[in-house]
Amino acid sequence: MTADDAGSGTAEGHDARDAAAEATAGEANATAAEVAPVRESAVPESAVRESADATGAIEDPEAVEEDDADAPDPIALRLEQLILGAERRYTPFQAARSAGVSVELATRFWRAMGFADIGQAKALTEADVLALRRLSGLVEAGLLSEPMAIQVARSTGQTTARLADWQIDSFLEGLTEPQESGMTRTEITYPLVELLLPELEEFLVYVYRRQLAAATGRVVQAADDAEMVDRRLAVGFADLVSFTRLTRRLEEEELGELVEAFETTAADLVAAHGGRLIKTLGDEVLYAADDAGIAAEIALRLIETLTHDETMPELRVGIAFGTVTTRMGDVFGTTVNLASRLTSIAPKNAVLVDGAFAEELSHTGEAPVSEAEAAEAAAKAEKEGLEPPSYRFALQPMWQRPVRGLGVVEPWLLSRRG
Repeated sequence: MTADDAGSGTAEGHDARDAAAEATAGEANATAAEVAPVRESAVPESAVRESADATGAIEDPEAVEEDDADAPDPIALRLEQLILGAERRYTPFQAARSAGVSVELATRFWRAMGFADIGQAKALTEADVLALRRLSGLVEAGLLSEPMAIQVARSTGQTTARLADWQIDSFLEGLTEPQESGMTRTEITYPLVELLLPELEEFLVYVYRRQLAAATGRVVQAADDAEMVDRRLAVGFADLVSFTRLTRRLEEEELGELVEAFETTAADLVAAHGGRLIKTLGDEVLYAADDAGIAAEIALRLIETLTHDETMPELRVGIAFGTVTTRMGDVFGTTVNLASRLTSIAPKNAVLVDGAFAEELSHTGEAPVSEAEAAEAAAKAEKEGLEPPSYRFALQPMWQRPVRGLGVVEPWLLSRRG
C-alpha cells in the first residue's frame, strides 16, 4: 500500500493551521521535524506529546490536508478497497491510538511487514487497526515477546509479498489477452481480482494450515528442547552450471522460463521425496531433509531429471549433515556453509557430500562404508545362505582439499549402486 505525504507547506496546510489557532484561542501549535510517519488531525495536545515522546517528534497534528494533485489513482484506490474490503479511515497516529499501542510499536510492525512510511496520510483501514490489536495482544498476554512479534510480522510480510507479486504477474500475463478482449490490462485487472480473490484467500489459508501442521509435527518429534531450534539436518544446494554465461546468451524471456522451469522441477522433486525447499536463488536451490537418505535421493533425482532435459544446463549438488540453526524458515550455520562450498567444487552432474553425511548414510544402512566392505558382507551372506545387504547408494572418497573458511575437508562422491 502506498500513500503520498500531504505537504504541510501548502496553502491548504497554512489555512488549516490558522483555523486551528483561532479555534484554540491562541494555543501554540505543536510543530517539529518530521521523523516518523505519525501525524493526526484534531488530536489533543497530550496525545501529541505522547507521540513525540515515542517516535522523536511529529509535525502539527492539525496540518493533515490531502493535496488533490497527489491523490491516489482512482483505479488503484478502487482495487485497494476491493482487496482490503474497507476504505481508508486512519492516519498512522489514529490507527495506533485506536489499537491501544504506541506509535513507535505500530511503526515497527508496519515496517516489518515491508511497507514504506506513509507520513500523515489517512491511508489505513479497520483491518490495520485490528492487526495491530492482535499482535500487541499476543505480546501483552505473554504469548510472544515484542521481538518475536516483530519477526512474525517480518516473516509474514516477506513471504506474502513475494507470493502476491508472483500471482499478479502470472495472472495478468497468463490469464489476460488484452489485444483479443479489446480491454486494456488495467481495465481487466479489477474483474479478474474480484473473481480470484475469494478463492485464493481460502486456498492460502488451507495451505498455511497444512504447512503449519507439518512444521509442528517435525518440531514435536525433536529429541529435546534444544533440538527444536538447533537440529541435525541434511542440507543440500543444487546449482546450475555456467548460469552467468547463459544470462548473456539468452533473451530475458527465455532466461525467465529456464529459471522458472528449474525452480518448479526442484520444488516438485524436493516435496515429492519428503524434503523441504528452503529457498530458491534463481540458478540455485537450497533444501533440507531430516534423513540423509532422503537428501541423497533428491540430489540424484535432480541430476537425473535435468540431464534428460536438453533445455537445461548441467547441475552440481553439495550436501552436508550436521547441526543447523533455523530462523524464519531459513537455515544457518557451518553445515549450510559447508554444503554451499561443496557445491562450488562439485563436478558437473555430480553430488559431493561431507564426511558426516557419508557416515550417516553408512550408519542407516543406505550405503556401505566401502566397496570392499560391501563385497565382504555379500560373500558372508551367501556363505550363510542369507540375503546379501542391499544398499541404495555408493560413496567414493575424493582427495582432501582446503575449503575457504572451513579448513581441509574430505568430500565423498555420491552415486547410485548398480
